Amino acid sequence: MPTNLPIRRVVLYKHGVGYFERRGGTKGSDALHLDFKARDMNDVLKSLTVLDLSGGSVSAVSYDSTKPLEQLLAEATIRIPEDGSLTALLGQIKGARVRARVGGGQVEGAIIGLESLAVAAGETSVVRPFLTLLTGGSLRTFDVLEIAELEFLDEAVRKDLEFYLATVLSSYKKDSKRMSILTTGEGERDLFVSYVIEAPVWKTSYRILLDEGEPPLLQGWALVDNTGDEDWVDVELALVAGLPVSFVHDLYSPRYMQRPVVEVKTEAAAAPVIPEEGYGAEASMLRESLDAAPAMAAPAPAMAPGGRARGLMRSKSELGGPGSAGAPRLRDALEQSNKVTTLTKEVGDLFEYGVDRPVTVHRNQSALVPILHKPFEGRRVLLYNRATREKNPMACIELKNTTGLTLEGGPVTVTEDERYVGEAMLDTMKPRDTRFVPYAVELGCVVSVEDAGWDDGPVFRAVLSKGVLKVEYSRIRHTRYLARNKAPREQVLFVEHPRDSWDLMKDSPEPAETTDGFWRFKQVLAPEAHVELKVSERAFASQHYALTNVVSDQVAFFLSQRYVDEELARALREIIAAREKVATMARDEQQLTAERTQLFKDQERIRSNIESLKSGASQRELAERFVTKLNEQEDRLEAIGRELERLAKERQAAQDELSRRVADLSFATELSTPA
Repeated sequence: MPTNLPIRRVVLYKHGVGYFERRGGTKGSDALHLDFKARDMNDVLKSLTVLDLSGGSVSAVSYDSTKPLEQLLAEATIRIPEDGSLTALLGQIKGARVRARVGGGQVEGAIIGLESLAVAAGETSVVRPFLTLLTGGSLRTFDVLEIAELEFLDEAVRKDLEFYLATVLSSYKKDSKRMSILTTGEGERDLFVSYVIEAPVWKTSYRILLDEGEPPLLQGWALVDNTGDEDWVDVELALVAGLPVSFVHDLYSPRYMQRPVVEVKTEAAAAPVIPEEGYGAEASMLRESLDAAPAMAAPAPAMAPGGRARGLMRSKSELGGPGSAGAPRLRDALEQSNKVTTLTKEVGDLFEYGVDRPVTVHRNQSALVPILHKPFEGRRVLLYNRATREKNPMACIELKNTTGLTLEGGPVTVTEDERYVGEAMLDTMKPRDTRFVPYAVELGCVVSVEDAGWDDGPVFRAVLSKGVLKVEYSRIRHTRYLARNKAPREQVLFVEHPRDSWDLMKDSPEPAETTDGFWRFKQVLAPEAHVELKVSERAFASQHYALTNVVSDQVAFFLSQRYVDEELARALREIIAAREKVATMARDEQQLTAERTQLFKDQERIRSNIESLKSGASQRELAERFVTKLNEQEDRLEAIGRELERLAKERQAAQDELSRRVADLSFATELSTPA
């Protein structure tokens, strides 16, 4: 990476990208080169901004192709092997004009070729290469080993050679792609370049200091990683919290569109098409707009939100512990060595921390950067959650974010009276938010829970609609918490009771706080004292009775419980009677159907007997008896058919009347106020 366009500003985001700014000098039409990893090219092409800040202009930005090295070299007109590179090169550019410095003079000519000649060396001879040039109208041969300098005068040959060498050089870093910025202007100028590429997510960690009689202290550190191939030297660093939209879009790979194939008709030549001249208001307005259109300028830089934070941690070799006489306290040492002034800025839903002094992070290294050192409103409390730990509450810090900053989520290390007491995880907090930060199990407090079950209360509402009687009643649940403080000091306990489909009853204490999943009840525990907390909850339940299944005894029960009144009870009894009438008709139909089925079976038996009888007087008499029986059964079958038809019509009419009466019934009554 060239040193004349170094990184000056870095903004790291929480969603995996980084914004980088570079500034440096250029002169005349010099090209500036930047090297990127191949996987970053799509992001660079999507976000690159280049500005000449001194009156020049950016003419183009070129970058390496996606073609493999072998294919690029195969397309080059010059090929240089590993061995004999000079002679191989000169042999490929016959006819190229060169200027050669031999001895004390110079000679210009066109290359004719190379040949190997034997030269006497003592009693033996060695083969040496000789270059033949056409100079003027004569041929001259020079020993290649005696040529001190060889300059190519043909521009095409020079460019081919430069392309070949640049391609080979870029292959040494297989994952690297070079981008060249071409500018035009006069004299020395200042150039600005910015882009967004993939970067590691910056992280946060916190320290909380608790001291008796003093406000708690919060210290925050940001962890940044430089995984690039270039050092960040004295860069302006900013850290942005939030989740702006970001995505990967392939702009680096060439795209090809399938085009239709159009064949030229050869039987007749096509005449050129000459468009007609435009006229009228639209044409004149179009010309005016084109004449007035300004020249295209480079876009403004995509500046990330600004902001800074102060202070780098100065280590102190000796810090006073609880028993170190005369040594400074940890809090005092931190106050002196870590005076951090965080300059922040809110941009929509984003929040930025800035570092006010230059930061240096070398390649493939990481750094801790202080971003926060402030006291906050908070205290030590206990938080009990049965699902977290059944017997003991957690020691917590009730942290109110009075720092004025948005605190990103991260681990917290807690010290109390200059002793390590535990660790916690902090969620992202906006200013003025309050959270419980649990860091240790409080063994000096024991909590027991007693589930007293639930009781069903009286029915308070009855509603009859669409053939269903619904009665509603209350269900009461009781939970008892018993907390015992074994510590010699007063403690504040918050009990988290789950919130589900139950409602808190009026005789329960008022919760100090409500969350999405819990009620938090506050209890003050005196030293070595017991405290009892009773929580009563109510849920509504209901029972449904379908009128098509109600019997007389249930109607009497409904009436006794005032679910229905006398008029509705009478209507229900009529429905029961109508339902029994329909049931009687259905039973009659079943009996007739069963009788008809039996007759069909008897007839099959009689017909079988008739067919088996032989001739004779006695058998004729028996056959006549069977025929008489069949006639009687046929008469009965006809009567059964008529009776079934009548019963089916009457039963359907009765069923329709029953359904209508059930659907027409509607009733509602309030029996009492819900418990």
